[in-house]
Amino acid sequence: MIAPEAAPAPKLTRNENLKSNHTTLAGTIAQTLANPEVDHFTEDDYEFLKFHGVYQQDDRDKRKVARQWIFMVRTKFPGGVLGARQYLACDGLSSQYANNTLRITTRQDFQFHGILKSGLRQTIKGLNEALVTTIAACGDVERNVMAPPTPATSPLVDHVLEQARRLSNALNPATRAYHQIWIEGQQLKLDDAATQDFVDPLYGKFYLPRKFKTAFAIPPLNDIDIFTNDIGLVVIAEGDRLLGYNLLAGGGMGKSHGNAQTFPRVADVIGFLTPEHLEAVAKAVVGVHRDFGDRTNRKHARLKYVLAERGVDWFRREVEQRAGIKLEPARPFQFTKQGDLLGWHLQTNGNYFLGLFVENGRIKDADGYRLKSGLRQAVEQFQPEVRLTASQNILLVNVRPEQRDGIARVLGEHGVSIENPFTPTRLASMACPALPTCGLSLAESERVMPDILTRIEQLLIEVGLKDQEIIVRMTGCPNGCARPYMAEIGFVGKSPGKYQVYLGGNEASTRLNRLYKESVKLEEITDELRPLLRRFAQERAPAERFGDWCRRAVLNEPPATTG
Repeated sequence: MIAPEAAPAPKLTRNENLKSNHTTLAGTIAQTLANPEVDHFTEDDYEFLKFHGVYQQDDRDKRKVARQWIFMVRTKFPGGVLGARQYLACDGLSSQYANNTLRITTRQDFQFHGILKSGLRQTIKGLNEALVTTIAACGDVERNVMAPPTPATSPLVDHVLEQARRLSNALNPATRAYHQIWIEGQQLKLDDAATQDFVDPLYGKFYLPRKFKTAFAIPPLNDIDIFTNDIGLVVIAEGDRLLGYNLLAGGGMGKSHGNAQTFPRVADVIGFLTPEHLEAVAKAVVGVHRDFGDRTNRKHARLKYVLAERGVDWFRREVEQRAGIKLEPARPFQFTKQGDLLGWHLQTNGNYFLGLFVENGRIKDADGYRLKSGLRQAVEQFQPEVRLTASQNILLVNVRPEQRDGIARVLGEHGVSIENPFTPTRLASMACPALPTCGLSLAESERVMPDILTRIEQLLIEVGLKDQEIIVRMTGCPNGCARPYMAEIGFVGKSPGKYQVYLGGNEASTRLNRLYKESVKLEEITDELRPLLRRFAQERAPAERFGDWCRRAVLNEPPATTG
């Protein structure tokens, strides 16, 4: 009798082989940095650079002339918190080596755009000298751990921020390559036995199948978009006392056009854990992704697909076994709103914080609105703590009462009003960078979003809804970096000048919207929205939001929400 042939082993992606063959993540980055004759890295090193917080890009506006290689560097601030000295270091480096702007990401980080290879190491070394790291800001590992930045929402905010910092440290990759390359300026000694045999104690030889995102949130304010994360930790408290966390898992925004295997997904509610089990449960969830994520197809490799295919009950049992605990049933919670508190607000410790709107997260000087210079002078003079928000805004925190007038004066001298004099819809908007720097972008986003919002604002005036808040988000591709699939109106780039239109997200950011139009030209967006907004103005129930009305009247779906 002839034994049946064993099934062939699944073919791993190129990235999986790269990671397993270079477990230190060093590649030949140090050698290329030391060679002034080349202006970019190899395709293999491009993948390793991500783990170090770097994306190799080129200026797509200049491709017809010549390919100009540039780099994006992303920081990692757990909870979006940085001190005055750290902020000033970032500001200075952005002027010296980047394009003189700071870009707040939707994960509470800074991005530096337009860095040349000759300034790459100086930028990262300068950040580290200010105690700012970039390791694992990108790559197939845990990204920046997010947490609520707003001091006025709960006396537990500072405690949760500390837990975010601790969890971030616990989930960091352990390779020595980052420090040796960027700080010491050395090649990793590949003939060293410890280097040759290195396997990350958490991530293993192959690291994760794809990126991994973790966040905390404190109900009822969902300022973190908690349901879009691989791990969501919802704070459960009695007054000022932290009881524990409801564990959410399996959220994620990215998809690919025309690929039904890929889709945005909100996280499932898994169960409740007490604070002492936080690290063990988080590592258990990471381990599930590491061991069960799809390593044969990077478009299908996020944890959300494991949850979608294996189910919550299987996932819960797997996490419990790995963490060595029994999760309790989830505790009741409810989110009522997403977004930030802007303007002056009293903190729970008696100081104040100032929330400032940053359009599309781009801190820059332009057209008399010199936000970058004004923030630099205010931080230099008054030394507030700085916090970045998930909605791409900035908070100046722990401002003493007597400093408020001075900060307002300095900002005003630079054309920046502490009143944030923008429409509610503009204040609730977000866009990804897209062109010209992002290599994945199919259409414009950040550069056209201000004009799109102006047209929407004019439409709202036209139909009698001048002060209506509508959450509008735009991305240049379907990867969803600005979380467009949670917006009341989401624009997703499909090809140059054309966008998918999604409708029906809610104010609390707890449900996905739905595809409304497959392809709308940029110049036709106003015409597409006009009849919808007219109907909304006429048909809405009292206090009904646009997203809820769309779900009921346009998409014909029940207004159910999650959480």
